[in-house]
Amino acid sequence: MFCFSSPFGRRDRSQFEAPASATDTTGTGDAPTAVIMVESATTNSGDTKGDESAQESVGADGRKEVRWKKGKKNSQPISDSSRNCDDVSTSSNSSSNNSRSNSCNKDNVTSAPSAAATVTLVVNNTEPDVIPETHRSYQSNNSKNTNHHNSQLSISGSTSSASDNTSTMAPPSSSTSSASSTRQSSVESSSSSSSSNCDSSSASSDSVIPSPVSPTVVTTIAPVQQTTLPTSLLHTTSLPIYLGSGGTLSTLGPGPRFKTLLEGDIQVCYLNHTRTVVSKILSSKFLRRWESHHIYLNDSCISSKTPTGFMYMSVPYSFMEEVYVVARWDVGYKFCIRIVVSDGSLLLQANNAYTRDQWFHSIIWKKNIFKYRNILKRSTRPEVILKELKGLVDFATTTPLQDECVTHVPIEIVSELLVEEDLWSSRASSEELISIIAPLLDNNPPTPEMCHFFSRHCVSHPRSPIVADKLTPIAHRILKHNVDFSKSQHMRHFVQDYIRALYSQNAGEVVIQKFVSSVHGPGSGCPHPRVLPNLVAVCLAAIFSNFEERRMLARLNETPNSEKDLGEGTEETIHEKELQCYVTVFLYASEYDDWRPVLAQLLQPIPFPSDALAHEPFIRRFRPVMERIGTDARCSSHQMVQAVRKGKEGWFHVYCPSSPVCTDDGQTWGHMLKTLLHCCCRCKWFLSQLMKKQLGACLLLALRDHSAAQEALCLMLEWELIEQEDQKMQLVSTLQSTASGRDNYAALCQRQLHLRELQQKGGPRKLTLPSRSTDADIARLLSCGSFGNLEVLSLAFTHVTSACAEQLIKLPSLKYLNLWATQFGDAGLLMISEHLHKLQVLNLCETPVSDKGIAALSSMTNLRKLNLNSTRLSAQTFEILKQKLPALQEFDVRYTEAW
Repeated sequence: MFCFSSPFGRRDRSQFEAPASATDTTGTGDAPTAVIMVESATTNSGDTKGDESAQESVGADGRKEVRWKKGKKNSQPISDSSRNCDDVSTSSNSSSNNSRSNSCNKDNVTSAPSAAATVTLVVNNTEPDVIPETHRSYQSNNSKNTNHHNSQLSISGSTSSASDNTSTMAPPSSSTSSASSTRQSSVESSSSSSSSNCDSSSASSDSVIPSPVSPTVVTTIAPVQQTTLPTSLLHTTSLPIYLGSGGTLSTLGPGPRFKTLLEGDIQVCYLNHTRTVVSKILSSKFLRRWESHHIYLNDSCISSKTPTGFMYMSVPYSFMEEVYVVARWDVGYKFCIRIVVSDGSLLLQANNAYTRDQWFHSIIWKKNIFKYRNILKRSTRPEVILKELKGLVDFATTTPLQDECVTHVPIEIVSELLVEEDLWSSRASSEELISIIAPLLDNNPPTPEMCHFFSRHCVSHPRSPIVADKLTPIAHRILKHNVDFSKSQHMRHFVQDYIRALYSQNAGEVVIQKFVSSVHGPGSGCPHPRVLPNLVAVCLAAIFSNFEERRMLARLNETPNSEKDLGEGTEETIHEKELQCYVTVFLYASEYDDWRPVLAQLLQPIPFPSDALAHEPFIRRFRPVMERIGTDARCSSHQMVQAVRKGKEGWFHVYCPSSPVCTDDGQTWGHMLKTLLHCCCRCKWFLSQLMKKQLGACLLLALRDHSAAQEALCLMLEWELIEQEDQKMQLVSTLQSTASGRDNYAALCQRQLHLRELQQKGGPRKLTLPSRSTDADIARLLSCGSFGNLEVLSLAFTHVTSACAEQLIKLPSLKYLNLWATQFGDAGLLMISEHLHKLQVLNLCETPVSDKGIAALSSMTNLRKLNLNSTRLSAQTFEILKQKLPALQEFDVRYTEAW
């Protein structure tokens, strides 16, 4: 006699079964485990002599078993092979099989009226016997499956006449193909025919007997972190229970991650739905035949490389009713996936559990993407499209697949929908769509269609809260990761419109300040080196576009609409407001110390149109930016106000008092001049350029009692840069016109008198200072006596710096200078290279000089010996130096790049 298992019995029993382990191993540990115990106590009018109990356990081969103990003596066990003989070959919708199953087990079945079921939640602290396996189920939406689902969820009063056959596969999900539900693993409780009260102490019996009585089923759900469950959950018996890490209703925790499979080798078996005894025998596990196929997961179907046998025809995704993992299969524990179609089931067998799950999630991915593509292609109503898009995004962001296609395919589908601009013309639909698709762009750049859509929303609805809430992370990612805006102009346009929308908010400058602060980061240094160059590129392009539009309007003799979108009483035009918006970004970016040198380097070539440099409001608003750069103490910042190369003008010339756009009477220019003179530009070259192009500005500020301008005039006289006597008299008259100028000129005369005394013939020819000498010691030494004969000076191992260069240039006869192991740097080297033309031997070993100062030595044509050991000399600079110093005979470049 054959014993047939009912499809209802399979489904009902499987609802209590926990998914198998993803690694198919048992584990022990101390992690707390949540256990749900469902007890159904009924009164059996036919037989009340014995108690019956069941407990789920894991056998030696890793399979789950339900062991029963019945008080009646005529109970007989049914073997494993009999219980698992033909589970998946049974038709899920066959009522005839149900009746045959009941008749087959009529000797062991005792019907009884149903009683109310009670649900008990038990939490223990032991590791589950089987590690839970995370898998996904898919079931098409049809009436048959819905009926089965309803029978499974009814726990309070319904009964089932099917025998409680142990299922050998994980149950399909009773939900529709919604992407959000396929990630959850559910445990559903269903009631069966009642018998006597279950006695858990008798669960150790070895007899395994299917019983109509609902047993006490212990099911491992997942490790939890707390043992408290909501009280309402204890009374909820009509819905599946999902337990996450915290004991509340949620999805299971993160599990394994997989790469999408598009093709591979796999074993295939096809089973027809059995309706007769003969077909059931032919479909039994002893007569099944497996075929090896190399299958492809196409966009619309599953096909084989060799279309023969079971795969002679492709399997369209639209024909699949259910797809789920078979948690247990035969004694050999094969790793299978079941694909249910209208007339049968296709079984796919993998080599291991991980590969099986990889195939399973890949099939689910392809199937759902095919479904969403078709639905969204046919839909024309925005509300339907938004609903399906939300399901698509939820599915894409929760799938365990980790691959580029997981986000790129949904982004491609969304981009195709955004082509229809009429669907998203309303503000509500536009905002909802942005909220839905924003998670897709957390780690991916937006497409051109998305950027155009975002830009259109920023322009049409600049005060929308979605701009700050949802579009800010997208703009941040573009600024942090974009490499070249010339290849992605759509992103640049979107960021421009986004910044303009921020500025249109109430207190727009404060909003821009917060935006710049957010992209910089809370630390003292920005961790993303691409942010500032990208931000500058966006603002520069916007300013160019602004003045281009002005020129076009001027050519067309049109006047810009100055009243549109502006408050009453304002006199700014739309172009002026946009211009001020992007200048504000520069203003707040210049506040950060780590950004200022980079910003100065980017702005050194004056990358603005000529119209902007002639536009007084722009120069006035941009002045604080250049003042911060020009007064920065670092040479890498304040030197950028000079021209980028000879023959070009820099910001130092733009803000000169003689410039037609100067609006602050030269105050900014004076601050820049002071910084340059007190640092690396205190040299003949800079002062000669200043005398040729900006002497009038220096005279004007000196008359206004500006200290830096008066100092520059004194240096011109001291270093004899002015040859014409009339110009000399003009400088002297200017200095004597103010009290501070007279003091500076008196100090100059005193220095000149001392210099003549110092350079008189006499004094020592060689001089060596002690090792702890400082710049002040050298100044005091040279302040008295004559050193006109001094030719050799050794300052080795002293504490002198570049500041002593002002004293060294007073020794015109100097031929040998030893600066070994001092702090003499590039600034001092630049100064002595302009004054000590008779120098023949120079020792700069172990000094902090670099290519910047060493390159200036090319003007010292009498140099014969040069020691650059352990300096920051590069090979390229050294080659240039050798070409320009033909008299150089000996050099030491050990421990440098040129070595």
